[in-house]
Amino acid sequence: MVNITDMTKQHADEVLEMMRIFYASPALLTNGSEEIFKSNIENCICDNPYLKGYVFQEGDVLAGYAMTARSFSTEFGKPCVWVEDIYLKPEYRGRGIAGKLFAFLEEKYPGAVFRLEVEAENKSAVRAYRKNGFQELLYMEMKK
Repeated sequence: MVNITDMTKQHADEVLEMMRIFYASPALLTNGSEEIFKSNIENCICDNPYLKGYVFQEGDVLAGYAMTARSFSTEFGKPCVWVEDIYLKPEYRGRGIAGKLFAFLEEKYPGAVFRLEVEAENKSAVRAYRKNGFQELLYMEMKK
């Protein structure tokens, strides 16, 4: 059985390795960098009010990780939780772990709106998110 727990310093090296794999995959548009990965992990395990990290653990084995960012959505008039990263090792995919994460987050942040980004070509992720109640928004995202 896979449990969801807070990411800690003890998880840092293994999460870093998973981030390298995840960001090199076609699931993301950017490859990130070691500096960004280490900063993200550090911010997940400290008392950062905006970023929180979780690990999926089966016994002593890490099955994956997730990172969430918190904000407020003026569009929806309530707190917003962005699911920034969800990564599962291949052997743990298709076991309902993403659904377990979403239920965990809904319990932790009742009344919040949940948002995430997904590459349209990542069909299995799109199916999992739709299965868990996510709907597509027809926005063009921009950044500077």
